[in-house]
Amino acid sequence: MFFFRLLSYLPLPVLYLLSDLLYLVARYGIGYRKKVIDENLKFAFPDKSPEERKKIRNRFYRNFTDAFFAETIKMLTISEKELRKRFHVVNQELIDREVLQGKTAIMMAGHVFNWEMAILGVALNTQVEAETVYLKLNNGFFNSLMYQMRTHFGGTMTEISEFRRSMITLRSRPRILHLAADQRPTGKDKYQREFLHRPANFYEGGEMFAKKMELPVFFGTITKLKRGHYRFEYEKMAEPPYEGHPPHSVTDEFCRRLENNIRNQPDLYLWSHKRWKI
Repeated sequence: MFFFRLLSYLPLPVLYLLSDLLYLVARYGIGYRKKVIDENLKFAFPDKSPEERKKIRNRFYRNFTDAFFAETIKMLTISEKELRKRFHVVNQELIDREVLQGKTAIMMAGHVFNWEMAILGVALNTQVEAETVYLKLNNGFFNSLMYQMRTHFGGTMTEISEFRRSMITLRSRPRILHLAADQRPTGKDKYQREFLHRPANFYEGGEMFAKKMELPVFFGTITKLKRGHYRFEYEKMAEPPYEGHPPHSVTDEFCRRLENNIRNQPDLYLWSHKRWKI
């Protein structure tokens, strides 16, 4: 842990130099998950030429090493001033207002770079409690390391199995509930729909909470402005009353908005993940 904390004190431009080396290894050396990435891009963008998809893949490698190495390590010790300069949050007051009025508000987003920085950005900018539901890593050391990074500015992290037991507090303890809603489900509780031209399974926890407890739902759009600088914008995508809403309406709207986010900057999505495995 000490080594990573020491590394995180380096300025981001220096960490990006190290990321450049990892990028060369990932792209030219080991071809990290190249087959998976190429297959995912081929289905997602059938209208693009092989050369266009190759450019997306190569830019993805750059974003991947920047996000998972340089930027994520920097999260351990990044200052409030530097994070505000690099991560601009838009419409935070809209979701805060819901919570200040006594309602938990659900925020759904996808695995668009840099979603890890978004956890810190939201915690830093909000006036209310922000809780992120996460899936525990199998490696205990890295799970502990990521927990420290994600809670650097006081956000609450709740492992998904623990959250299922504590979700009854959504009404009694209003807060922002942050869900990475494009995770691939592993159990029986899933909904299958087309996503980027292929069948994919989705958790519907966000939809269930929203409709059962009459909660508003927001979508978080991530835009990369330049290297190390991002914009995160809240937009309300569903609100009560939900009577008369068709089944899966919240999940379907989330998928539509996430697809738009991905198409606007396709190299920011996590293409190395076997997202479409049924």
